[in-house]
Amino acid sequence: MTRPTVTYFSDVLCIWSYISQIRLDQLAKEYGDRIVIDEKFVSVFADARTKTAATWKDKGGYEAMNKLFQRLAKKYDHISIHPDVWTVTQPYTSTNIHQVLKAVQAVEADEKDLEGVAYADTLAAKAVRRFRQAFFAEAQDISAWDVQAALISDLGMDPAKVEARMKSGQAAALLDADLKQAENLHVAGSPTFVMNEGRQVLFGNVGYKLIEANVEELFREQTGDAASWC
Repeated sequence: MTRPTVTYFSDVLCIWSYISQIRLDQLAKEYGDRIVIDEKFVSVFADARTKTAATWKDKGGYEAMNKLFQRLAKKYDHISIHPDVWTVTQPYTSTNIHQVLKAVQAVEADEKDLEGVAYADTLAAKAVRRFRQAFFAEAQDISAWDVQAALISDLGMDPAKVEARMKSGQAAALLDADLKQAENLHVAGSPTFVMNEGRQVLFGNVGYKLIEANVEELFREQTGDAASWC
């Protein structure tokens, strides 16, 4: 039986995608051998400084933004927020971050047979988690190439291979494909789980039980046990 696909759209600079990472990891742990997880990106923070400055202009600025993040860290104790996030470290864009991560996906897919490899064990998945951690917990500017290259190297991939995909334009093309797919599926933002060819969409800070219920519905669809309203 063909494994159903769960497509996950997120922006790496989005606090809610950082919070939701643990749910994606749990999904992979619980269902990794029964579903395909297809990780894609939407550039909500394409012009990150302009967006954040405008959003928080009348709310207390970056200090208030960071304080909110700190409160979220107390509520969701699986995340950590550095005091310099947005107050000091202010990435220009998530777009080139996503391009780098698409390049990592491409290099890994070309160099390794990923058939049967669990999503969580792929270098691409580890890179996304590491980039999020580097920004939110360590206040590293992950939109800067030198930081990106160091993180990629630490993960065991040659940054030159990733840079080559950037220079060739392949990474930009792959990201554009993600953005077009998000548009076609009417993805509202980050994070968003899409299943069942767009018929099941979960947007925002949704709990794991709801995600799990929607995945179980995929299996019922496959076996013909799903309820029909026709």
